[in-house]
Amino acid sequence: MAELNARGGGRRRRTRNEINMVPFIDVMLVLLIIFMVSAPLMPSGVVDLPSVGKAKQAPDQVVEVVLETDDRIKLRINRKDAGEFGLNELKARVKAIQEDNAHGADGVPVIISARKDVRYEAVVHIMDELKQAGVARVGLSVRTTGG
Repeated sequence: MAELNARGGGRRRRTRNEINMVPFIDVMLVLLIIFMVSAPLMPSGVVDLPSVGKAKQAPDQVVEVVLETDDRIKLRINRKDAGEFGLNELKARVKAIQEDNAHGADGVPVIISARKDVRYEAVVHIMDELKQAGVARVGLSVRTTGG
């Protein structure tokens, strides 16, 4: 019994149910230092866009589909307004123009022109509908201003 009193009074120590945070903090500080040192060495997110080439000659006729911000679709042929159309009328009209003017296998080039604030979904939908109608050459143009 004398030995028990010398060791700690004969009572057992209670264990603490706590998480030791010191190793966790050490690991986090090491990771922080690693990321702070390696971040400036990482390459920046620069995207190399393809360059635009020049054609030898401009096409004789260009069909431009103009999307307005309020989902109106205008048609321009050789920079002259040809009126507003619904999607089905537009497909039929563009297809008729392509069949009337034979420009080889590709047909008359069609450009979809929209302002920056037009929804991308609307542009892709028009492009998809024209492709399904058999229009071979469809390009995109972005207008920064109205008109």
